[in-house]
Amino acid sequence: MHCTERFHPAISDFRDPFARDRDRVIHTSSFRRLEYKTQVFINHEGDYFRTRLTHSLEVSQIARSIANALGCHETLAETIALAHDLGHTPFGHVGGDTLDACLKDDGNENGFEHNFQSFRVVTRLEKRYASFDGLNLTFATLEGILKHSYPYRKPFLTQWYDETFGLDFHPSLEAMIVDHADEIAYISHDIDDGIQYGLITFDDILENGLVAHIDEKVRNEGLKRGTKLHRYRFVGMLISHLVTELIEASREKVPATDTVLCRTIPASEPLPIAFEKELATELKRLKKLLFEKLYRHERIVSKMHAGKECIRKLYAALKEDENLLPAGFRERVEKEKKERVIADFIAGMSDRYALMRYREIYGLA
Repeated sequence: MHCTERFHPAISDFRDPFARDRDRVIHTSSFRRLEYKTQVFINHEGDYFRTRLTHSLEVSQIARSIANALGCHETLAETIALAHDLGHTPFGHVGGDTLDACLKDDGNENGFEHNFQSFRVVTRLEKRYASFDGLNLTFATLEGILKHSYPYRKPFLTQWYDETFGLDFHPSLEAMIVDHADEIAYISHDIDDGIQYGLITFDDILENGLVAHIDEKVRNEGLKRGTKLHRYRFVGMLISHLVTELIEASREKVPATDTVLCRTIPASEPLPIAFEKELATELKRLKKLLFEKLYRHERIVSKMHAGKECIRKLYAALKEDENLLPAGFRERVEKEKKERVIADFIAGMSDRYALMRYREIYGLA
């Protein structure tokens, strides 16, 4: 299948195919609900913190800049970025892990995986046309949502997925760009939110060479560590540094073509969009440091535990009494496995809606 083809015929208009994809994603219910889905910090803790929606917008902005500089398709990168988190559950990664455990405890070996759930959202769960499910997105957009940067072989993917998407091939360059843009966005902004929230300080992460380098550049502007302006400049400089380094490291490896490349790079070949080895290693160290200092902080763990319990008990209640499901989901239970329908319903919830239903079902104030 060609990168701009769709599974169902579509009437052409003034937009290019990927712009149409982008517009379809933006107008979905799933995209709007990202506003109240946790990135790292529970949404109702404060208006400042990133949500899945603001994170997706930030990833999109970074991806567009990189794609433009490398001569790749900017709108395709933007579209993949806006859609890449549509399948995430409420309460961040812990929500997905909990839903995965619930399904596997019920004998569903496939469990829950947010990449594939994002793919299911745009191909099945969103309903915008009378004759078929999904958004009827182009092949390149679907491939980018499904694979991110690497080949995507999972036990629940049938032969159709292999024949259609070439599971032993890397996705398009634009999808690789989004994967790195995602990494750049969440590292820089988790530092920002973590310091703003008082969970970490710059002193906690200065042992990292990358952090120390950016901090020195900010202080050379006359800004004192610990001030709000220092934090703002640090985040901006960190993003700029990582984006610039990625572009410079990838520029010579990117094929000189304005054609979107799908199913062309075998898994055995190195990624053309990648940081230089030394910086990639430093980023890994920084992520490990953030895991130890920020993501495992007792205040984060406490909030995530509450989210985990909310999802677990919602799943149990809906499994016990399917009449608690909305009408459309009850209709699906008659044709599909109940556990998967319940998982789709919970995965689509915002944090606040999940908490509201939990309190409502269990009679909590």
